[in-house]
Amino acid sequence: MFDRAVLKLTKPAVDRCAREGLRLGWNADQVTLAAFGLGFAAFVLIFLGHERLALLPMLFSRLADGMDGAMARITNQQTDRGAFLDITLDFVFYASIPLAFALADPVERALPAAVLLSCFVVTGTSFLAYATLAAKRGETSTAYPSKGIYYLGGLTEGSETITLFVLCCLWPDWFGVLAYIYAALCAITTATRVKAGWDDFAR
Repeated sequence: MFDRAVLKLTKPAVDRCAREGLRLGWNADQVTLAAFGLGFAAFVLIFLGHERLALLPMLFSRLADGMDGAMARITNQQTDRGAFLDITLDFVFYASIPLAFALADPVERALPAAVLLSCFVVTGTSFLAYATLAAKRGETSTAYPSKGIYYLGGLTEGSETITLFVLCCLWPDWFGVLAYIYAALCAITTATRVKAGWDDFAR
């Protein structure tokens, strides 16, 4: 819901970081992999019970996730391989954080994590299914023209998901409540995307 506004707000800083990365000799794929590595570090820290410490690599991971696309655009080297790697590792990261919370405390957190991950699956499926068919029809997103695939927004997007993870790290005892609330929002997002696909692909 807030991705467009957040992307617009953070674009100058992300672009500056991207140019600095290019100056240091990095490329977009390397930064994509670095973002994933930082996300994995956050997973390990949460699993070990260091939720607040995990915030640092998690947030740097998301900064790097924005940098890779900016680097590809600046150098005019956007590739299908890079877009594929980026979106795949993003989904792995999003799935890993609820799993880390569940592994850290299976008795209290396993069920809400399972519900949240199930909603992540159906939300992600509706997102990717729409993107696949939109690409087949030669359509592009005017709302998110810089994305490597057709990006269909919704109530729960990347910005909201990261906000959820930050809240869970700050107040891990509230993980269950936060997970159930966000799962409900994901269900609403899925419903709106199904309706969008039903309406848009009828034409």
